[in-house]
Amino acid sequence: MALPLFSLQGKKKDQLLAVDLGSRTTKAIHLQSRGDGLALMRYAVLDAPVFEKAPSVELLADHLKSVAAALNAKTKLISLSIGVNDAVIRSVELPQLPVGDLRQILKNNPRAYLQQDLPNHVFDCYVVPSRQPAKPTDKFRPGTVGAKQKVLVAGAKSQVVFGLQTAAKNAGLVPDSVVPSLIGPVNAFEVAMPEVFAKEVVALVDIGFKNSTICLLQEGELILSRVVGIGGDKLTEGLAEALGTSYAEAEGIKIGMPQEVQSSLELLVSPLGRELRALIDFFEHQQDRQVGQVFVCGGTARSDCILQILQTELMVECKRWNPVASLQLALAPEQVAEIEQVAPQLAVAVGCATATL
Repeated sequence: MALPLFSLQGKKKDQLLAVDLGSRTTKAIHLQSRGDGLALMRYAVLDAPVFEKAPSVELLADHLKSVAAALNAKTKLISLSIGVNDAVIRSVELPQLPVGDLRQILKNNPRAYLQQDLPNHVFDCYVVPSRQPAKPTDKFRPGTVGAKQKVLVAGAKSQVVFGLQTAAKNAGLVPDSVVPSLIGPVNAFEVAMPEVFAKEVVALVDIGFKNSTICLLQEGELILSRVVGIGGDKLTEGLAEALGTSYAEAEGIKIGMPQEVQSSLELLVSPLGRELRALIDFFEHQQDRQVGQVFVCGGTARSDCILQILQTELMVECKRWNPVASLQLALAPEQVAEIEQVAPQLAVAVGCATATL
């Protein structure tokens, strides 16, 4: 379900760096094609750069140099994520035209299709494959009036996209693509659990630092998505206040000893659960289908206690999933030992890489 907002079309790629630029931490991987699969060569988790409103190109370039050094890869090709506050994702019906023409239509008149003015934006489109076999009489012919197709549209401010591109170049890297972070877990889930992705109705929840996202998938199609302004940071801050302890200590307790503070965590996690349940209810009413499972990723997903609280609130089985499950591991021994703990944080980076490899 690739939606690269900037892409080097036509270039064959056998390896790539993918970087998830988070609010607190940057997660990065080096992925390489090997035979009939993909190999995870190295990963890195670094502190994100500190900035007030938006990072400068110079600050990002310096940070990407550090990321590239940590990954220690020969390739210079890089795919970058763009955050939920900087990207617009919509599922719409558009004329049956080539993707290049659709981009131009959206640029010229976004309000007609996206219900809002989006000046100085760039767009990309993913044409959703029809689940119904086409009849001979349904085949599109050039010039057919009114013919429509379902399209997943992504848009972002040109300044943000080109700023990422410039920062990558200034870091000595070659920008390959910019992928909305909301799409990252969807791409990674398709690779990690292809059978479930293609045949079931599931919810993907990514608990980030400042925000959480939920994507409702029905037999491989993204039907609904939402961004909720509750993330791991709010949970940790609330726990620190409840316990009268430091932020760092609360973070360790949240992941390492959650059973001891379950009552406090329940009060903090329940609002997130209610927001997610509301979207699931809306989806089930609109689609007349039930969500069978909820798959959770992000650093906070490492807590079994938080998953259990979410499961109680959502009344649907919640489980942690491994974004690197289907990848060959070509990691150094010390990284192999840690990958199980780190993996839930790598969903966006893996999704950025698999979108273009």
